[in-house]
Amino acid sequence: MSDSLNRRTLLRSTGAIAAAGLLAGCSGDGGDATESATDDEMTESATEAEMTESGGSSMEASDEVADYLGETSNFDGTVADMTGQDTVTVTVGAEANGGAFGYDPAAVQISSGTTVEFEWTGEGGTHNVKSEGDGPLDSGGAVDTEGVEYEHTFESSGTFRYYCTPHKSLGMKGAIVVE
Repeated sequence: MSDSLNRRTLLRSTGAIAAAGLLAGCSGDGGDATESATDDEMTESATEAEMTESGGSSMEASDEVADYLGETSNFDGTVADMTGQDTVTVTVGAEANGGAFGYDPAAVQISSGTTVEFEWTGEGGTHNVKSEGDGPLDSGGAVDTEGVEYEHTFESSGTFRYYCTPHKSLGMKGAIVVE
């Protein structure tokens, strides 16, 4: 695991520090116990709140996922938790890796029986979805049109790694973790 703080650790630490500060403010010193949150803290809190409102949260990636997506610029070490949803959308041609060369989210956790729709943005040239190894994903030839082009329903648990054939060397890779 990296020595740097991940988002969850940062939020826990910030929350604990904020709670301690509020309790210290209740000690009766007559001072103003409120402090302004920094822009970074507000952004992190807003991001977590948006994910919670949309039914998703994030979890730390397994070593397998972290190793596979380590060079992918829009992968931050977390997996978007979208378990319990019937259908999940992954954007193909999302902004990453120096252009529209990413999947968004880069890593997602779903429940068995969930259908993943791969929706092309129409940006970044031609893209496809191809499983690493002998996995179940193969959208066929690379396309450059906008809209839902390919979907797959995951019936068995496991970690499914995939990539874009024309842009794999740029880091256009993704992972789906099925529970």
